[in-house]
Amino acid sequence: MPPTLRANPGFEQQLSVATKHHQAGRVEVAFAVYQRLQPLAPQDFRVPHLGGLALYQLNRYAEAVKWLGRAARLQPRSGATRMCLGLSLDRLGKMEAAAGHLREAVRLEPGNAEAWTNLGGFLFARGDVAGAIDAHRRAVQANPRFVIGWCNLGRTLMQAGRTAEALVAHESALALAPGDAHARKGRAQANNGCHRLDAALADFEAVIASDPADHEAASLRLYLLHFLDGLPASQLAREHREFGARFSANTPRTFATVRDPDKRLRVAFLSPDLRGHSVAFFLRPLLAHLNRDAFEIVLYHDSALEDSFSAALRAHASIWRNVHACTDAELESLVHADAPDILVELAGHTAFKRPLPLARRLAPVQGTYLGYPNTTGLPTIDFRLTDERADPFGSADEWHSEKLLRFSPCAWAYEPPAQAPAVAPPPCLADAGGVVTFGSFNNVMKLSPATLRLWARVLAAVPGSMLMLKGNVPDAEEFRARIAQAGLPPERCHLLPRTAGLVEHLATYGRIDIALDPVTYHGTTTTCEALWMGRPVVTLAGEGHVRRVGVSLLTTAGQGDCVARSEDEFVQIAVRLAADPSALAARCAGLRDALASSSLLDHAGQANRFGEALRGRWRAYCHGEY
Repeated sequence: MPPTLRANPGFEQQLSVATKHHQAGRVEVAFAVYQRLQPLAPQDFRVPHLGGLALYQLNRYAEAVKWLGRAARLQPRSGATRMCLGLSLDRLGKMEAAAGHLREAVRLEPGNAEAWTNLGGFLFARGDVAGAIDAHRRAVQANPRFVIGWCNLGRTLMQAGRTAEALVAHESALALAPGDAHARKGRAQANNGCHRLDAALADFEAVIASDPADHEAASLRLYLLHFLDGLPASQLAREHREFGARFSANTPRTFATVRDPDKRLRVAFLSPDLRGHSVAFFLRPLLAHLNRDAFEIVLYHDSALEDSFSAALRAHASIWRNVHACTDAELESLVHADAPDILVELAGHTAFKRPLPLARRLAPVQGTYLGYPNTTGLPTIDFRLTDERADPFGSADEWHSEKLLRFSPCAWAYEPPAQAPAVAPPPCLADAGGVVTFGSFNNVMKLSPATLRLWARVLAAVPGSMLMLKGNVPDAEEFRARIAQAGLPPERCHLLPRTAGLVEHLATYGRIDIALDPVTYHGTTTTCEALWMGRPVVTLAGEGHVRRVGVSLLTTAGQGDCVARSEDEFVQIAVRLAADPSALAARCAGLRDALASSSLLDHAGQANRFGEALRGRWRAYCHGEY
């Protein structure tokens, strides 16, 4: 037992008063009492422990470490003290010491569910997803009724791509607390990952109905809407504007930057995807070639996960900050201290973690690019970088709250992987029966009912043809039922699992002859990869950026004859490509060179055009446009 001074009635009475204040959320009042009690009972473990906890809750981490260190010396076997000490050290950036105390906490108290879940959060923030999953599992094993533990387990499993398991975890949380908004939101994301879009939409809307201020649920719902068939671009625009109106906070801000139209600009990029992610793949060529005499680069990485690609991006920046652990207020203070002239966010509603700081303005000029195929809806995002083919003049301008900057014939800069295998001839040439294999390696979330029905028409029009799909399918039986319901013969459809590495993934393109683009949500990285690996892609031009990316990419690569304007034409193009194996082989052999000579791989030119667009927006700001 820890040493105490229980024989002192006055001391005990004051300590009781302090703990009641503490439990009621009056933390500063409680700490003031702990301070008065500390010299009266220097050997009483409870005072430095509770005082240290209060200091942690008040964000006074350095002081918390001192108080909690004293408590740990008085009672070395208190797991709760070690946990709080570890969390305080973590906030001070002392990772190694923090890890030691958090691990010691669960060693001392293996049945402490809160200690396990805090260790899990720490490990996840350091990029140890497997370790975090194990810690969160131990939390719910220690206390099967620990709702927060189940939610944390579910979220971490989602990050690992284990969506079916994540769904079970969130269902477990909801069984314990049916009204818990965090659990319901987590289940919505898991349902989304399991391609149960109707269930996910219902959960998101229930969360929003119970708490209209939940910007995360509102944002994730907007992203989900892009996967639904038949939703007009005008309705999507209206939904985004309503989001912007609800969460807008465009209050006047004062910035330290000087309004000089020709000065060297400090440009910041904010994203959770500055790692091995498609957003980073398209960003790196621009950063590598951006004129350093005219631009300074600042990168804000809003994710616990960092990898070798993060390091490659970091090499192009004068300032790199991982802001994953920052609160919104801390992020605002950090960005204001760095004083960027322009800030470009790269996620949109795919992972819109920071809508409120952006709505209050983090920089004099703010833009959006790459990560999201639509408007953000926020009036404080001043521009969106795109091109005329993906966002034609006229209607697209009306659908955006941002000014559209059509800075290049094509809005992307593609960097092919250096280790990409050589282009293989189409397999139909070697097949004795000339069987043609169509394929799509897009995220299976994009394979909407309308997409699958159209692809069923393609198979019906090309006798004996096959369809090869590749991706993470949480429930293979359910997915096969979706395929059959769309009219696709299951025996003519092959579903490949995810491959271990990029080289294996790219080599798989050698097993298909022709790639098919989803119609409701076009591919981007997958389309570029297919072209680089020598496979033509058939796309259907639709309404809105999300259904026009393929138009831009294929036209830029000289493949405009593979862009259909109707479903009938989509089928006709697929039939035409499949009908002449020799012509198909010639096309396949020339695709890599065609892509290499296009603006997609003109990295220096794209970076110059990108820089000119940013400079134009800065000059507009200097001249009082906004």
